[in-house]
Amino acid sequence: MESNKKYWKGLEELQRTPEFAEINKNEFAEDLPLEDVLSESGLNTVTPRRDFLKALGFGLGAVSLAACQTAPVHKSIPYLIKPEEVTPGVPNYYVSSHNGQSILVKTREGRPIKIEGNASGLYGNHGTDATTQASVLDLYDISKLKGPKLDNAETTWDKIDSFVKGELNKVQASGKKIRIISSTVNSPSTKSVIADFIAQYPNTTHIQTDAVSYAGIIQANGTSFGKAVLPRYRFDRADVIVSFGADFLGTWIAGEEFTKQYVSNRNTASLKKGKMSRHIQFETGMSMTGTNADSRIPVKPSETGSAIIALYNAITGSQLAGGQLPNNAIADKAVKLAAKELQNARGRALVVSGSNDAAVQTLVNAINSALGSYGATIDLDNPFYTNAGSDASFASLIGEMNRGEVGAVFILNSNPAYTYFNSKAFTDSLAKVPLRISFSDKEDETASLCNVIAPNTYYLESWGDENVFEGYYTLIQPAINPVFNSRQAEQSLLIWSDNPQKNYHQYVRAYWEKNLLPAGGKTWKQLLQTGFVYTGEKPATSYAFAGNAAAAAQSVVNQSKTLAKDIEVQLYQSVAIRDGKHANNAFLQELPDPVSKVTWDNYVAVSPKFAQEQGWEEFDLVDVKGANGYSITLPVLLQPGQAKGTVSIAVGYGRTKAGKAGNEVGKNAYPLAALTNGTVQFDTTATISKTGGKMELAQTQTHHSYEGRNVIRETSFKKYLADPHSGTGNHQGEHKTYDLWPEHKAIGHSWVMAIDLNACTGCGSCVVACNVENNIPVVGKDEVRRRREMHWIRIDRYYSFNEGSESVTEEKEIEKLENLDDVSVVHQPMLCQHCDHAPCETVCPVIATMHSSDGLNHMAYNRCVGTRYCANNCPYKVRRFNWFNYWNDSRFDNYLNNEFSQLLLNPDVTTRSRGVMEKCTLCIQRIQGGRLQAKMEKRPLKDGEIMVACQQACTAGAIIFGDFNDPNSAVRKSLDNERTYYVLQELNTQPGVGYQTKVRNTVEA
Repeated sequence: MESNKKYWKGLEELQRTPEFAEINKNEFAEDLPLEDVLSESGLNTVTPRRDFLKALGFGLGAVSLAACQTAPVHKSIPYLIKPEEVTPGVPNYYVSSHNGQSILVKTREGRPIKIEGNASGLYGNHGTDATTQASVLDLYDISKLKGPKLDNAETTWDKIDSFVKGELNKVQASGKKIRIISSTVNSPSTKSVIADFIAQYPNTTHIQTDAVSYAGIIQANGTSFGKAVLPRYRFDRADVIVSFGADFLGTWIAGEEFTKQYVSNRNTASLKKGKMSRHIQFETGMSMTGTNADSRIPVKPSETGSAIIALYNAITGSQLAGGQLPNNAIADKAVKLAAKELQNARGRALVVSGSNDAAVQTLVNAINSALGSYGATIDLDNPFYTNAGSDASFASLIGEMNRGEVGAVFILNSNPAYTYFNSKAFTDSLAKVPLRISFSDKEDETASLCNVIAPNTYYLESWGDENVFEGYYTLIQPAINPVFNSRQAEQSLLIWSDNPQKNYHQYVRAYWEKNLLPAGGKTWKQLLQTGFVYTGEKPATSYAFAGNAAAAAQSVVNQSKTLAKDIEVQLYQSVAIRDGKHANNAFLQELPDPVSKVTWDNYVAVSPKFAQEQGWEEFDLVDVKGANGYSITLPVLLQPGQAKGTVSIAVGYGRTKAGKAGNEVGKNAYPLAALTNGTVQFDTTATISKTGGKMELAQTQTHHSYEGRNVIRETSFKKYLADPHSGTGNHQGEHKTYDLWPEHKAIGHSWVMAIDLNACTGCGSCVVACNVENNIPVVGKDEVRRRREMHWIRIDRYYSFNEGSESVTEEKEIEKLENLDDVSVVHQPMLCQHCDHAPCETVCPVIATMHSSDGLNHMAYNRCVGTRYCANNCPYKVRRFNWFNYWNDSRFDNYLNNEFSQLLLNPDVTTRSRGVMEKCTLCIQRIQGGRLQAKMEKRPLKDGEIMVACQQACTAGAIIFGDFNDPNSAVRKSLDNERTYYVLQELNTQPGVGYQTKVRNTVEA
């Protein structure tokens, strides 16, 4: 015992010591007047000083107070006058809209903490994509501007307004042009504001440009049918789908809507009716959509056009030149088989292409017209309004600025200095414009070149609306006051154009009450509760093709010739990072790619065989040099299924002014694109050479090996129709088992889960939803490399190939795929299985993990001492160990380690610190909340009333949760399905999560 230690009998005695008095004095600032304590918040009160100070200093800032300030308040201030609608501990929900989808924003004590899909919206099913789930984190982004800036100096809004209005009058008087540059605007109210601005300044033009362009489709529909629109595709009405590089389940146009449609013809309900669509995918790199296809054929970008011409010839009987595939016999045969399938499904067939070449899209239009798809699986009368950008208009704008014709430029929700393929041409021309105004909420690559930055509010702080497709209007309403000193861009435009109505909230309301609410039959108050108005679809009619297929084919042939000799490069959007707009979102950076399982980087994806021929090994750094001289250095990733002679690189990386999490992550691949035939093309050529260096990518599926055990069960649709038990392995009957433990009897409820492998597309939305709901931290690139990611649910990706029914379950077996073109993929969500005979429970020396009476495997975090015996004994490898205090350790490359971003934390779930084991709890806080609600209402729980976070985020409906003891519950019916099997059931762990066998509608030999 140390002699200098002091001990006290109780807290009262400790409180009387000089040391405690000094701490108390520093903490509670006895000498500080009450008026000074309250000055930061702007409160004026006569609350007794000591009572106020007793409540001070117990956590994070109250956002409802911090939202009124230019900087976060670091002390928690209790409500002096409690808002009527806020009850501490009880969440509030507000309807809003994100990317055209009606959503619900969950708030706690004024803090938005979770996003859910609006179940009553047209997308329905509560589902959202990963970017929507992660978007709540961007609200608390510390890299945002704290207020407006003028000539790189902080200023006030009054000074900004005075300066801009004066400069606009000068531009107007000089006769020079004013240009508004934005990404696609589908907001009716914003369009109206821009129209009012143009009325005040008639020399203004609105230019729309998108980082990823769909101008080719719009142009092709204009020449083919006289309707220059982006069609609404109906995958639910298609029995046969043929896609040429369109990642329609992921990043192409409207992945969430297409996913719901696509899965409706392939899930358990459809299979029970004996119905399943057939999906054939021709593509260069392995996309998420390609992994879900029944048949996937790798083709080079230069071969894609030839394959489409060949398909056109086979369906129409034409003999257009260029439809030969002499170097790809597999693709040539597949095109002929696809033509037969499509012809047999006339009126219920659909062909799509991800190309931005108007000539390619013209041929696709001709094929669909011949198949009778218009008015059936393609709707030109109720089009999408999500991507209206014009590459030609933006190129023309650069010319105008270069010639000195433009006096003022407004940049809204766009970052062309980063996303435009020829960024130097844009930045050079922008420098010649006297007045450059950005509405960016960050000083990004484009905003940093402007002399005025008027930071826009985030969508969770804003009023507005969206019109994602014909007849569907969604409302955006704020769930919080602006966190920083920002102002809506629309309100700025109203002020600068001397609009009679300068309050944008009132402007939006007036617009809806005049134009939209009468058609929807709703009042403004009802709209605030439902979130959308749907005026219904126009009748979808058929259209006769009026384009020139021969000319389009000749254009395709001419372009393909220039690609024949070099290594071909395919640029694409990753499912998480997309176009790079949300690159500073740590949840998205750490979300593993659905195919490669890489986080925190982009890379050069190449087939193993082609890499061997080039002398490249995995993680070799290579220099990719485009035809324009631009080059980037990236690591090589061996990717089975990649077309030979090609590489794929994701755009959206390489940001330099995104924020702490997103800066210098990966390399910018946008400059490798090119403007061809008036549109920006993502298919190009490059020379690639080794640099001699290496860089290990941070992948998540290089561990958790199952030692060759068959955890994936597959069958074909034909075999399933003959025997619904096909592929499950349940034919042999149950072998005799021996139990070391008594049977667990679930009293009352038995919480279990069913996962349909046919519905899971591998998107990862459930992973992000789980992160947000359960306060799961990101750990950064280096920690992922050390196999220390913290995700409670992971989406395992397995390669399989036509060699019996064997599935590849270990990364070391990847070399088996080198000479195989017939590679297919299965996605399997894997989380704690909540085993009745859980191996983890028997080895914990402190009983930190235990079994509940309702079938759950619990974790008592404050009891865990970090032995990790449970992780070693878990055959599913689903337990996560906190090597560090990831939330508060500044060493990790994320911005979740600051006090302000921790306002996102769900107060119903404790955060875990260093040395503690954690894993999926099946959202026990939601279970308890549902049970308490039912108890207060004196009624039994209803099936489906409790939804876990991963289930609620899944648009495909792949995850079902509920009570197994309820014979009528959806989960019980799913687990009683003939396709159900349990992973590693031979170990007799008796898991509580069952899987439905993967079924593919393949062409049987």
